[in-house]
Amino acid sequence: MDTQKLEYLSMVDIFQDLSPDEVANIDHMTTMSTCEAGRIFYMPDETGEVLFLLKKGRVQLYRISLDGKKLVVATLGPGAVFGELSLIGQGMHNTFAEAIDDCLLCVMGRADVERLILSKPRVALRFLEFTGRRLQEAERRLEETAFKSIPARLASLLLRLTEEQSGDTITGYTHQLLGEMLGTYRETTTQTLNEFKGRGLLEIGRKRIEILDRDGLANIAEGGSHNGTGS
Repeated sequence: MDTQKLEYLSMVDIFQDLSPDEVANIDHMTTMSTCEAGRIFYMPDETGEVLFLLKKGRVQLYRISLDGKKLVVATLGPGAVFGELSLIGQGMHNTFAEAIDDCLLCVMGRADVERLILSKPRVALRFLEFTGRRLQEAERRLEETAFKSIPARLASLLLRLTEEQSGDTITGYTHQLLGEMLGTYRETTTQTLNEFKGRGLLEIGRKRIEILDRDGLANIAEGGSHNGTGS
């Protein structure tokens, strides 16, 4: 029995109401999988219906528009659960999953997930909770795209990333990745970051952004104006 795997499963939100013995039973339902950075490990034409539990690294979920533009659905970190639409036979519905970093994943088949939620109602409720949060996040992103300028959206994204990384320094994000998360081009992202730098709001390094004026970014994020850099 993999002790580290058991410790990880016990920390996943959807399993937090289960006893150690119940978590140990889930251990037999999951397989561990490694995935190197840059690898696309799930594509729209995949027929396998599985639930992914991300233990290590970051994963980007995205779709490709008709004109070939990448549309990022979510960028997920350790502890994230995704592929939940497999529970209703939807698979991941036209979505690509790509490892941003070297990743370690736990994978559970649809049949095992169904048996689990039927026997453990609290797990089913946890699934509903995180699916609801995912939908709220998607609605927020859609609202920002529709009503906010690129500077406002970038300022908001940078502030969220500082919360995730618990500090004023954001690491591990290229301008390309930030642009994809915003639904805009890398050049536009770089131009806007340079404008922020020129105003003394932040400093820029290689895959590193240091926030110098959080209040200034917050004011831009709350502006919601279409004035400024376009997409």
